[in-house]
Amino acid sequence: MGNVLSNLKPSALWKNFEDICGIPHPSKHEEKIREHVLSWAKAHNIECKVDDTGNVIMRKPATPGMENRKGIILQAHLDMVPQKNSDTVHDFLKDPIRPRINGEWVEATGTTLGADNGIGMAAAMAVFEATDLVHGPLEMLLTVDEETGMTGAFGLKAGLLNGDILMNLDTEEEGDLCVGCAGGTNANIKFQYTEKPVPADVQAFKIAVKGLKGGHSGVDIHLERANSNKLLNRILWYAFNNLEMHLASIDGGSLRNAIPRESFALITLPKANVNKFNEFIKEFTATVINEYKNVETDITILAEPADLPASIIDHVTTNNLLNAIYATPNGVIRVSQDMKGLVETSTNLAIVKSHNNVIDVMCLLRSSVDSAKEDLENMFACVYSLACAECTFNGQYPGWKPNLDSPILKEMLLAYEKQFGKKPHIGAIHAGLECGLLGGVYKNWDMISFGPTINFPHSPAERVNIASVEKFWEFLTETLKNAPIK
Repeated sequence: MGNVLSNLKPSALWKNFEDICGIPHPSKHEEKIREHVLSWAKAHNIECKVDDTGNVIMRKPATPGMENRKGIILQAHLDMVPQKNSDTVHDFLKDPIRPRINGEWVEATGTTLGADNGIGMAAAMAVFEATDLVHGPLEMLLTVDEETGMTGAFGLKAGLLNGDILMNLDTEEEGDLCVGCAGGTNANIKFQYTEKPVPADVQAFKIAVKGLKGGHSGVDIHLERANSNKLLNRILWYAFNNLEMHLASIDGGSLRNAIPRESFALITLPKANVNKFNEFIKEFTATVINEYKNVETDITILAEPADLPASIIDHVTTNNLLNAIYATPNGVIRVSQDMKGLVETSTNLAIVKSHNNVIDVMCLLRSSVDSAKEDLENMFACVYSLACAECTFNGQYPGWKPNLDSPILKEMLLAYEKQFGKKPHIGAIHAGLECGLLGGVYKNWDMISFGPTINFPHSPAERVNIASVEKFWEFLTETLKNAPIK
């Protein structure tokens, strides 16, 4: 990889991160990054192994005089979210991420950067290769597939790790100490459809909704950004009910935990209704731009003539799909009654995609309250039962309940105030951290999550603040020096 980040501090962390950027590692394709980490560990003479799930575990002994400290596990995940703009040519299975410095930030060009969670991984590696740090017994846990299923956390077995404290390096606001997170459920909906002949005397249109900001469906859900699937559905529902539209295909969103930024559909309309449709698109675009004028700055809605499709989706399924999508709850459902400003419950209508006589609708339901999550599941089941679709749920993972009496929390509060002259913020996040699952296996663990400032994760606008990385590193190393005594 190049040396774009070579002058940034701390140099070891940024070097590791730039090396990570050079190796494709989208979720479920962590083989190359795992090989890199194993080779790196061998080169630095670090004890390392891979568990049955593909997680990487390393150990580093305490520095002299620190053997009596509680063991700390530095934890990050190997995978990154592969998101790019539709006009960006990039193969996440082959091409490296190209980081660049833009003022106070490091970002990528047209793709996600992978600072989530490459910075956490790079920091843990920098700690393990350092010879001048003071610390107690250390372990490193790098999990697989955090972004799409938490497969690594689900598969971690008891007895593999010896530490007492888990430091999850996967929070995205410097100065925040995270002590809790939401749980989640995947909603999977399937519509079966029949292909029908294309009617006579029609014009085909390719509809595109794009230019939205998107973002992390947990961390950014409170920002009330537009959902491209919801916007596209408003167009299709109107045209279906007023202009004799037929739907040929639909393709919106790409990842369950990313707010969808781009959605596309191929439709047909009677030629007699083309002018009315064009006028509607013009009016609807103005309406949406006004609705989101304080949130979205680059909304683009296109309706361009296209070649006729080979077939269309049957009328009944189209009607059921569009009504159900319209009725599907999306965004913030409820805010926390216990922690001011925290989203308690939300949904993300992430993917709507037709293929091989099936339309898949995929959503992610989040809540820090189990009963509220179950209530959402019932709501989705009812909506899609009325729409004659199959609705199932999987991938359930628990939330992480805050422990304000945590020993590591107390040490980190003292360390941060001593270093930076102010108290850090203590809170929870409306996103799925692996802590809930990992703490269920290792019930003795004292857990905390923190990290540098990362904006817009899970979108091509992702960026990491340079100064915050240095503060994060200084805080991490100071905390290791002051680990609690056994």
